[in-house]
Amino acid sequence: MRERWKRWALEGSFRHKLIIASIACLLIPTLITLSVSNVLTRDAVKEQAVANAQDQLKLVDGNVSGLFKYMLYISNYILVEPEMRVILQEQAKGKQYTGENSEYREFADKYYTITNKIDNISIVGEKTYVTILLPNGRFFINYMVEEYDPRLLFQESWFKELDRLQGMDTYWVESHPSQYLYEKTIGRHQISVARTLRWPNKQIYAYVIVTVTENQIRSIFERMASGQEIMLVDGNNRIQSHVDTSRIGEELPYLASADGDYGIVRLDGEDYLVTSQPTSVQGWKLVLLTPYKDAISKINQIFENVFVYQIAIFAVFLVLLIWLIRMFTKPLVRLGKLAHTVQRGNLEVRSHIRGSDEIGRLGSSFDQMLDRIKQMIAEITAEQSRKRKAELAMLQAQINPHFLFNVLNSIRMKVLRKGDKESAEMISSLSRLLRMTIDRDEETITLHEEVSTAMDYMNLMNMRQKEKVLLAIDISSEAMLARVPRFFLQPVIENALIHALHQRSGTVRVTAAVEEQSVLKLAVRDDGTGMNERALSQLRNRISSAESGREQEEPRSGGFSGIGLANVYERMRMRFGEAFVMSIDSKEGHGTVVTMLIPIKEVLKPDVQSNVG
Repeated sequence: MRERWKRWALEGSFRHKLIIASIACLLIPTLITLSVSNVLTRDAVKEQAVANAQDQLKLVDGNVSGLFKYMLYISNYILVEPEMRVILQEQAKGKQYTGENSEYREFADKYYTITNKIDNISIVGEKTYVTILLPNGRFFINYMVEEYDPRLLFQESWFKELDRLQGMDTYWVESHPSQYLYEKTIGRHQISVARTLRWPNKQIYAYVIVTVTENQIRSIFERMASGQEIMLVDGNNRIQSHVDTSRIGEELPYLASADGDYGIVRLDGEDYLVTSQPTSVQGWKLVLLTPYKDAISKINQIFENVFVYQIAIFAVFLVLLIWLIRMFTKPLVRLGKLAHTVQRGNLEVRSHIRGSDEIGRLGSSFDQMLDRIKQMIAEITAEQSRKRKAELAMLQAQINPHFLFNVLNSIRMKVLRKGDKESAEMISSLSRLLRMTIDRDEETITLHEEVSTAMDYMNLMNMRQKEKVLLAIDISSEAMLARVPRFFLQPVIENALIHALHQRSGTVRVTAAVEEQSVLKLAVRDDGTGMNERALSQLRNRISSAESGREQEEPRSGGFSGIGLANVYERMRMRFGEAFVMSIDSKEGHGTVVTMLIPIKEVLKPDVQSNVG
């Protein structure tokens, strides 16, 4: 099955490949986006759930810390109220009331001044039990002694810790079953804060204990949303307040492994989000335990709805995309079927697809191509007919050059038998020169063959004129084997004979050698009249204008070819491009030197080669 789908995807039609590519280009980014979005969503959901839980804890902490601050306020008031401090110090020293109205003064100090002040500051807030206990056993309270004898505090295990307090230090007594008669009867717990009052010598003269019932904190917790569990925990991770009083004192080990103010723990096979909030009591904190699925349920529902909408939109868009692709590729499918019909040999069919887009232009071009093919077939048929006739005429025309060569050879032999070697040699040179001119099967020949043609030309020219010109050859053996274009040297020599020597005697010297980088350096030097600066400048301008296509034909002056230097330069530049260099140097009365640098290993392009010759 997998191989079949793979073969269908790779060998199927262009439409199928385009559909698969489009689906892949949509599906892959979508899956990546959804995967990244899922990861980011989980983090965002978790962060939002933590933020919501921390906001709830801050609201609870506002009430809980308010209660603790109220307890501290009472203890601070007792510590700093000057009248109470004086009376407490006198009572700590064991002051005895004697004399007239002693009972009244004792009542006023103990009960009216201190007790009344305690009642006044504790009655405005939550119910609190305030105890001022002196080391000598005297005490001041805002409750009935029948509720609880404050002197029993000396027997509490934590009471000895108060001796270690210094200055304004406080000691928070962890939650334990209440000792007050009424609170004890209904099974409540209590939390206390203790302070000490000291003489200047650091000796304690009074203990201040402010107590509240744990149910005051629990009532704050009960107002929380259902399904959540909130508790007050001390620095040892033991519960100090909980809606379930049976759990007070329970230790929570998973808090010790929690990282920071929140975390996710697994309890009884279910994940819970644990968040904490420090309170105003040193080391104590509020802990909120929320089922993780409940914490993220609402936020998750939003993201799930968004996910469903994305999938639905993707499906609709995918169907629309496939439909559009089928519509857009319908002309291509039609062109494919049409091409198959043309492949079978039917050139009469047409697509008739038109439009301003690429497919419309392709259909129009396809139809024009078929029309052109039909026209070319007709033209080729007619051309083949004409070519057969031309080949026959060419075959007939080839008789004339061969006949001419045979006649010249017969004349040469007769002249040679008569002893006129000079005339025979002249006829032989003419025959070789004509054969080299007519036989054009090869574009390039060796420099040796080119020099031979130039020597034949020089022999014929010397027979024409009264004064002979000497052709001196100084060419290295390596240069002789270099392949060069046909008939590039003879026009240069002809130019020297006609324009430099003016058919007078003289010497034309040809030197050539192969330099580095496979460059043939060839120079044609004459000892003719030379040129002045103006004439040399005009000649150079004619050469440069030949490169740009503006070169005009030199007037024929009775020479063999009449091609001229400009024509040679143009031919060589067409073959070798800028790699070919021609320079002309001349001085009036001292002759002329034409120097050419020819790359002998240049590879010619077919279109350039077809124009050379």
